[in-house]
Amino acid sequence: MRRLLALLLALLPLAAPAQESAVLVADTLVVTQDERLVATGNVQAFYEGTTLSAAEVAYDRAADRLTIEGPILIRDADGTVVTAERAELDPRLEDGLLRGARLVLDRQLQLAANRVDRLDGLTALTGAAASSCQVCPGTAPLWEIRAEQVIHDEAAEQLYFENARFLVRGVPIFWVPRMRLPDPNNERATGLLIPRIRTTDDLGVGLKLPYFIELGPTRDLTLTPYLSRQTRTLEARYRQAFLRGDLQVEGAVSRDDLTEGPRGFVTARGAFDLGDRLDLLFHGTAVSDKDYLLDYGYSDDDRLETSVRLSRVGQTSLFAADVTQYRSLRQDEREGPLPPVVAQLSWEKRNDALGGTVTLGVGLDGFARTASGSGEASRDVTRAGAFAGWRADRVLGPGVLIEGEARAALDAYRVADDPAYAESFLRASPAAAVTLRWPLIRHGTQAGSDLLEPVASLGWTGAFGNEPPNEDSRLPEFDEANLHALSRLPGEDEVETGGRLSLGLSWTRTGPGFSSTLAVGRVLRTEALEASQASGLSGMSSDWLLAEGLDLAGGFAFDLRTLFHDDLADFRPGKTEARLDWSNDAITLGTAYLHVPADAEEDRPDTAAEILFDAELRPSERWTIQGDTRYDLEADRPARVGLGLGWRNECVEVDVSVARRYTSADDGGPSTDFGLSVNLNGFSAGRQARVTPGACRG
Repeated sequence: MRRLLALLLALLPLAAPAQESAVLVADTLVVTQDERLVATGNVQAFYEGTTLSAAEVAYDRAADRLTIEGPILIRDADGTVVTAERAELDPRLEDGLLRGARLVLDRQLQLAANRVDRLDGLTALTGAAASSCQVCPGTAPLWEIRAEQVIHDEAAEQLYFENARFLVRGVPIFWVPRMRLPDPNNERATGLLIPRIRTTDDLGVGLKLPYFIELGPTRDLTLTPYLSRQTRTLEARYRQAFLRGDLQVEGAVSRDDLTEGPRGFVTARGAFDLGDRLDLLFHGTAVSDKDYLLDYGYSDDDRLETSVRLSRVGQTSLFAADVTQYRSLRQDEREGPLPPVVAQLSWEKRNDALGGTVTLGVGLDGFARTASGSGEASRDVTRAGAFAGWRADRVLGPGVLIEGEARAALDAYRVADDPAYAESFLRASPAAAVTLRWPLIRHGTQAGSDLLEPVASLGWTGAFGNEPPNEDSRLPEFDEANLHALSRLPGEDEVETGGRLSLGLSWTRTGPGFSSTLAVGRVLRTEALEASQASGLSGMSSDWLLAEGLDLAGGFAFDLRTLFHDDLADFRPGKTEARLDWSNDAITLGTAYLHVPADAEEDRPDTAAEILFDAELRPSERWTIQGDTRYDLEADRPARVGLGLGWRNECVEVDVSVARRYTSADDGGPSTDFGLSVNLNGFSAGRQARVTPGACRG
């Protein structure tokens, strides 16, 4: 018969009054003549979150010592598991000696030793072996670290190795006299991170060896030397978290055989809450030359943007102020369409009035170019304006929704260094529109329901005063979201003057496990709009807009937006975007098609047409296969091809990748990039999702 006894009877002098009492459960309990308490048979002891299981436990009151016979199993409150054959410990199960012991930290890292000594939070393992791999009898683990001694500092969450050898399947690979590694519970510790081998056509075979430096609980620095025969590079990343924001700065400096002199880049980004709903955002990148980011694989952006934005979003108001600097990395980019510096300030306030919503706002824009001379390439433009708007809607008898909208704006412009425009002038632009929507719903049974909604919008916009240069509406986008908007232009400079009628029809069908939406429409005008042909908005009538969205059960999704003309004799495809995705637990597939016609107004001399494909296969929890490609249909060649292969088990993770970039001769020719990284799980640098270990054979 099992007995539940309080060891406090024997250990009461050892524990402070505020501490938890020790409890012992055993089949048999005997007190010998020399005052030794001996528990045998399914012994279990509990003390302050630590549990012990053993075949026999003997407590010597005079020596204040526990002698434990195995098999022994100890579980600490922090999740550490200790097994041993024999042990001599203090009654708190903290300090003492264990023979034939094995420690398991965070259910990942195993440390086996001939002898284990525990004292004041330090655990010393003599003749130790460490591994997170499954250990099977008669078979060496995939990898292990053997050392004369390993010391585990529980408070610092560090492991210290002396005379350590790293072995793969029992074969020694390298030796180090001393080594320090974080234990699995340590999420941030100064030390080496996962190295990576990178091979490129331009830079050759190189090694990246990142070193993480903890500067405090909210700051850290990572330095990564990148060495190859063609380059000597040092990468750096600094991060800091503040009470109301965060900051990250990263960059690199290089000396290589590609160009003369040092090369490098630096980028910074931050976000801060200044209080009272006021937010500060900034990001920016500076680079030594146009090819550096692409040569080293840091980014494939062909335009750099540096901006600072201050904003405040209230329940009925919006304030925003931002300054942005642009730099083009394209080989043949014209300076005119891209002002290097753009500054904008806006404020809006909404109130319920006049039977609807009234919006008042002011704005200030500035576009500055640094080129000398006169004309578009050196033109500077400043705009200050104010507007008032009103919007309301009502439901008529047969279920027709009528929406009314009106807006009046007054803008003052100042233009410098361009004789094609007056130096200063005013422009007023009133606008009004009425929109009718008639949603027709048909409720089905299990087959689903349908919503058919014809929409017609009649609007007018006037412009009185000089026509300003178009700085903020060069790249309009025509889609189903702005088909019936009062203006389809993104900025204030260009105005869609005259009368216009937009017609549209949408059909939405929903049912068990699926939903689909189809929308079609166009805009008719009394005055031609001077917009780019590729936008689909130019002329007396817009292109036809067709948009389709489909979602099915099982992870299938399809989206399409295309513009096309109604003149079949002169049919030309317009802007087209389509994407098809399918995803489940084992596979993720995606393909996209993009077609954008050539347009000098949008600074695009050639048509862009591409097919993109990306896939990820997960045949098991151990294997991952990734691939992506981008094919240029106009050039009839791939633009980029990438392939990645990943394998992992309970103790190691291996990633291999290869990518080839195809560019024109002006950009330096094609380039291939190989990558390899090996991650040993069980330490803080290798904390990954755990994989179920395989079964031992034999």
